[in-house]
Formats: sequence, structure tokens, C-alpha cells
Amino acid sequence: MAVTAITDSNFEQETSTGVAITDFWATWCGPCKMQSPVLDALSEEDSAKGINFYKVDVDENKETASNFGIRAIPTLVVTKDGQAVERITGFHNKEQLAEILQKYA
Repeated sequence: MAVTAITDSNFEQETSTGVAITDFWATWCGPCKMQSPVLDALSEEDSAKGINFYKVDVDENKETASNFGIRAIPTLVVTKDGQAVERITGFHNKEQLAEILQKYA
């Protein structure tokens, strides 16, 4: 499974059921460019089965970013059935993220 880009118009629908991790990022953000391949790799692992991986460009989707109070990027938000259950700001390696996601898988 890969990381799927979503927008203001389909964010709620995509994240309303199950567990999801959403990467709030921007094209100009250096740490975001480092975080992206980590999420790509993690989304392919067996330990991440059942978790949906999404990314939202904060420059193009200001409403969703505002709704979550995103002030710094990258910010990763873990949701369960549409409700935010964890928020992670700044670059994190694959092991750190896998440990966090284990709580929700």
C-alpha cells in the first residue's frame, strides 16, 4: 500500500473509518522531503497492515490544515474512526513511527 494524496474535499471521507496516519507537508519543506520516503517504506511493511497512509499538502489544502491547527510541518496526525488520537511534529524515523502506530494497529 502506498501513501495517498488527499485534499480538503475528501479528507473526512477517507479518514472516517479505521486507523489512518496523515502527513501534513509542503513542497518547499526540507524535513517533509525527508519524512516522505520513510512513510512510503513504512506503508509497505506488514506491521502497518490495516493502517491507511495519507498526505495533505498544506499550501493547497488550508482548510484541513487549519482544522487540525497545523503550525509546523511535517506534522503527522494519527486518526481512528475520524478522531485524532496522536500528533507527531517534526521528522521521525521508521522505527519511531512503527512504534507509535503499533498502539493503533
